[in-house]
Amino acid sequence: MPFTVSREGFLLDGRPLRVLSGALHYFRVLPEQWPHRLRMLRAMGLNTVETYVPWNLHEPHPGAYDFTGGADLDGFLRAARDAGLYAVVRPSPYICAEWENGGLPWWLLADREVRALRCGDPAFLAHVDRWYDRLVPLLAAHQVTRGGNVLMVQVENEYGSYGTDTGYLEHLAAGLRARGVDVPLFTSDGPEDFFLAGGTLPGTLATVNFGSGAGEAFAGLRRLRPDDPPMCAEFWCGWFDHWGAAHTVREPDDAAAALAGVLESGASVNIYMAHGGTNFSTWAGANTADHTTGAGYLPTVTSYDYDAPVDERGAVTEKFLAFRAVLERYADGPPPEPEPPAPLLPPGRVRLVDSVALLGALDALAAPPVAAATPPSFEELGVAHGLVLYETRVPGPRGPYTLSVRGLADRAHVFVDGRPAGVLERDAAESLDGIAAPPGGARLGLLVESMGRVNYGVGLGDRKGVREVLHAQQLLHGWTARAVELGHGTPERVPWDAPRDPAAGRGGAPGPVGPVFHRGFLEVAEPADAYLALPGMRKGYVWVNGFCLGRYWQERGPQRTLYLPWPLLRAGRNEIAVLELDGAADAAVEVRRAPDLGGA
Repeated sequence: MPFTVSREGFLLDGRPLRVLSGALHYFRVLPEQWPHRLRMLRAMGLNTVETYVPWNLHEPHPGAYDFTGGADLDGFLRAARDAGLYAVVRPSPYICAEWENGGLPWWLLADREVRALRCGDPAFLAHVDRWYDRLVPLLAAHQVTRGGNVLMVQVENEYGSYGTDTGYLEHLAAGLRARGVDVPLFTSDGPEDFFLAGGTLPGTLATVNFGSGAGEAFAGLRRLRPDDPPMCAEFWCGWFDHWGAAHTVREPDDAAAALAGVLESGASVNIYMAHGGTNFSTWAGANTADHTTGAGYLPTVTSYDYDAPVDERGAVTEKFLAFRAVLERYADGPPPEPEPPAPLLPPGRVRLVDSVALLGALDALAAPPVAAATPPSFEELGVAHGLVLYETRVPGPRGPYTLSVRGLADRAHVFVDGRPAGVLERDAAESLDGIAAPPGGARLGLLVESMGRVNYGVGLGDRKGVREVLHAQQLLHGWTARAVELGHGTPERVPWDAPRDPAAGRGGAPGPVGPVFHRGFLEVAEPADAYLALPGMRKGYVWVNGFCLGRYWQERGPQRTLYLPWPLLRAGRNEIAVLELDGAADAAVEVRRAPDLGGA
């Protein structure tokens, strides 16, 4: 069944097909929820689902591939077909997507042969080619030309926002073709001339991304590519949030009117996002305030609700109803009725009754210490995300001078002789005054936490850790580094039954020194959805039955609840573990029935 592109539009097996697509990322939704979310797209009036493919999810370490569970791309494409949806696939190497490092594996940054990303660097392309050898045959099996549902495949993502290496794009397109992709390839970029000039390929469908102004955007595309049918590959119906910024919303009527403008022009569309989902674990990315210099670090929150028409737990919104009213005018018949989401747990409160100080449990939690003259990066230590304790000695005697940290990524608790001395943050306070050393010197510790790697612009390739530390003007040498990787399964390594460090507190009492793991238990009759709030906590991570829901940052906001999907729960007792980094005023978790993403 061929899918072809003409100046007038798209043809499937010789018949016109208007692509009415919605973005839904399988890696932001639990597999048990895929069928419901996909049927919700059908109920909104869509005929296609679009998804990225994050390389770093599928190849967490070089040559170690994972296509199981939440990474089961094959299963997702089959579920989409079962729901009656075609698919548009936007594979790696780069996806942006507010996803950790834009989908590029962290370990590329540890390969000294890789001199540059997203270009024709031979070492980078060698990794890409090896990845394509594994990925592309899986995708190719789902093409409409082979009886599947994949209509189109993207070459690279918004490359015109990054670079001008057309040879790199040609290499990717040739690699997709050589490994079996025979459906149309496409590129997607902003509608400005320099985006399109840098990101498009001759003979490959060019599409544009925007949130409003369809007439102007398509006119810009038409000037460059008069023979390409109009398609908006990303119609931005909402937006994402950063820690410390306001929650972003877009009024349903405004978004629906802009969507109607796209469709009235005769174009195909992909609604970004139709259903956003969640940045579970440490997968949330980051942006920079200045895309041209990479300055001004802005980490992305855990929720990827995106103010989408299908909200984070799969429920209908006003925007859903407004979009459905627009889309049903272009659909092949009336869409099915939307399905209700899973039920909600009753409100409740869980005391966190067990406490273990992180610094007292390093032997169980951390990798063996690594010695180096200067602080090694997370990547050099083989760590994707988490915490690294860097330690050295400040020789003495010396008076109180300024301690300066250069290349901090992203946040550091400073300890002098085991006592807290302050907290440093990237692009904020990166130095402390008044650090002295007695005649025997002082033991200096920096417990560094990584947040998301930058996923857009010249800040891509964001290394974690610290580059160098100075006391006054003097570089400090002779470091040891102990890495604690954080992600799914971390609480299984916590020695909950070990003798308690009195400084950590008992029975959930707040501890005065260093980060603390807390644990409590939630009893449920039957699994159901919920939102977890931590009003007495400050910053850290939450796990339910070993699954990392993601980061919280109560003092920074805007997000103040974490979505808890029903598949993570079981009838009876469920473990909730929390790593509180900044000290809890009240070690407890509240179960709520509504989200708090920072809106009114």
